[in-house]
Amino acid sequence: MEAPNSPPATAWLTLSVAVLAVSSAGIVLQEMSEVPPLLRASWRMQGTALVLLPGFLYQSLRSNDFELNRNDALLILVSSLFLAAHFGSWVWSLDNTSLVHSLLFVNTHPLVVVAIMPFLGEAVRRGHIMGVALGFGGATVSLMDLGDGGQVSLAGDFAAFIGAVTVVGYILVGRHLRSQRGMPIFIYAFPVTLAAGIWLSIATASFEGSSLSSLEASDSLFGWSDPIWIAWVAFLSLGPGLCGHTGVNTVLRWISPITVSIALLMEPVLGAIIGWLWTEEVLIGLPTFIGGLMMIAGAITVTLQEKSQNSGESVS
Repeated sequence: MEAPNSPPATAWLTLSVAVLAVSSAGIVLQEMSEVPPLLRASWRMQGTALVLLPGFLYQSLRSNDFELNRNDALLILVSSLFLAAHFGSWVWSLDNTSLVHSLLFVNTHPLVVVAIMPFLGEAVRRGHIMGVALGFGGATVSLMDLGDGGQVSLAGDFAAFIGAVTVVGYILVGRHLRSQRGMPIFIYAFPVTLAAGIWLSIATASFEGSSLSSLEASDSLFGWSDPIWIAWVAFLSLGPGLCGHTGVNTVLRWISPITVSIALLMEPVLGAIIGWLWTEEVLIGLPTFIGGLMMIAGAITVTLQEKSQNSGESVS
């Protein structure tokens, strides 16, 4: 018999779909390699912003009890910079290292959080240190695959890690605006995503030569609207964008953040499986397999330590 406070079955279904959707983004973006990486990332943000627009308009009309102040607007701007840096560096990594390495290193964000905890005035416990040691030990082991078949590179792995560092900033700002300020999900997500798309459009125009006037869709700032690419970007926007990230934010109403965080750490595993099913070309060397398991175990250890620490603080 189901406990009164247990999450409804629809919440678990939504979380499952969200994790699968997020995990599918890597191989789709990698298969779009004809498009420069920063331009690809900007298309992803533009498409997702369009998908989020109806929810933003609806909540803007209904949320009369929430007032956006100047500090909120500044934090939204900061959050959009973090989000743009996250997607730009991660998509670049997909072109410069293996799919599995990219997914592993971009999901080291729980380990990054530990590194900044002292600056946030939070205590670092033994479980944190054990998790970080295990995680970065695994990263070191996985780097033994460098140069294997030309797939894995230090630059690509580092770019994915930068994606993990910058997503922490995005998460921290979002947590403040959503939890402490009570900002509705679409009123937060739409402007952040739209602004991130603008930053990435500026970046691709500056570094990749993309422009509005380009005759080639793969070099155009709005080239995703071309019949060749619109289905790809629609999937990324509706799948990983709406069903994935918005789904995760939705289930937090019923499922604890610790459970959701651990579920999302399965992205490298599911992403590798989806990539193999798609192309049958995803190769995983033994160092990556062993190191990857260590990295995931380290991230889970850190996440569980956070749960234990928060539970102890709530009781005391």
